[in-house]
Amino acid sequence: MAKKRIKEVIVVEGRDDTAAINRAVDAVTIETHGFGMPETIWPAIQKAYETQGIIVFTDPDYAGEKIRKKIMSRFPEAKQAFMPKGKALKKGNIGVENAKPEDIIEALERARCTSAEGEAVFTEEDLYAAGLIGCEDSRDRREKLGNLLSIGYGNGKTFLKKLNSFNISKEYFYEKIKEI
Repeated sequence: MAKKRIKEVIVVEGRDDTAAINRAVDAVTIETHGFGMPETIWPAIQKAYETQGIIVFTDPDYAGEKIRKKIMSRFPEAKQAFMPKGKALKKGNIGVENAKPEDIIEALERARCTSAEGEAVFTEEDLYAAGLIGCEDSRDRREKLGNLLSIGYGNGKTFLKKLNSFNISKEYFYEKIKEI
């Protein structure tokens, strides 16, 4: 059976991530070589962003989030794919390279664009009412919901920003809240 073709270029951290992507789908990747991204990588990402589009798919850890923010600051309309930590964990090592092909496919299919425009649909009150802030288990609830919504984890402030920038509807939000 032929692998699914991804038209966008997938921006990953390293060669092991590229190998994992290639086991799952037919796609072109650009490797950032970790957090110390060389300046020579930016023109390649720029060209891909302008021609095919890019999907930022970094590890679900601190370094991966820093790399994601660095890329998204230059390419704010890029798609983002998120891998839940539990699906990227192998022998204590967290990374996209550890994910199963079917989990990579699911993450790429659920990749979303952010929008700097539009009005804020969610407020802190919504997060509080849903138990996403101000409760003992709020962190766990945000992590579970972030995985269900394919927007990744964030502290309360970051999670609120993600809900609004990924254009999550209230209906979809409450549908997924019921699942956690």
